[in-house]
Amino acid sequence: MKIKATNIQWHEGHVQRADREGLLGHKGATVWLTGLPSSGKSTLAFTVEHALMERGHLAYVLDGDNVRHGLNKNLGFSAEDREENIRRIAEVAKLFADAGVIAVTSFISPYRRDRDRARSLHDEAGLPFVEVYMSTPVEVCEERDPKGLYKKARAGQIKQFTGVDDPYEPPLNPELTIDTSKVSPTEAAALVLELLERRGLVGFDNAQ
Repeated sequence: MKIKATNIQWHEGHVQRADREGLLGHKGATVWLTGLPSSGKSTLAFTVEHALMERGHLAYVLDGDNVRHGLNKNLGFSAEDREENIRRIAEVAKLFADAGVIAVTSFISPYRRDRDRARSLHDEAGLPFVEVYMSTPVEVCEERDPKGLYKKARAGQIKQFTGVDDPYEPPLNPELTIDTSKVSPTEAAALVLELLERRGLVGFDNAQ
């Protein structure tokens, strides 16, 4: 994306990423949850956040609906707006990870290209990026439908709804795949924490 701002330059600070990680006792990272609406992303994100905090690791959830109340409230659900939605949140997650926080994002992020760009953004900065694909079948998601959105989409009251009249492109090589029709939120969170520990991003030796 072209930078429109002029007369700007990057300023290096006196505090390095390693200093922040040393203070917190763990590395910053982004855990990117992606999947259909009602696949269990938000529930898992907040469960993981709570579990990490209980174990002494600073975490923060960037949730799709919550972010659209503020930062992205000027975006709709067209392909262009979805792309900008994910671009912005990828940049925010990168900042959180650079600050030493474990950012857990919960976004449908239906397009593979946008998710790959988010990963590349982290790779270029030397920051860990963990993609978790919520593979919960659409039939299960539609049966849950806590907001009644699938029903409205089927009735034509909502347009460009992922899983009904807008496509979802599953990840090709996610670090973790979870079907929440087969595991509980607590079990799913344990899988995420185990993955983070295996990758050396967190350690639970001193967990309370």
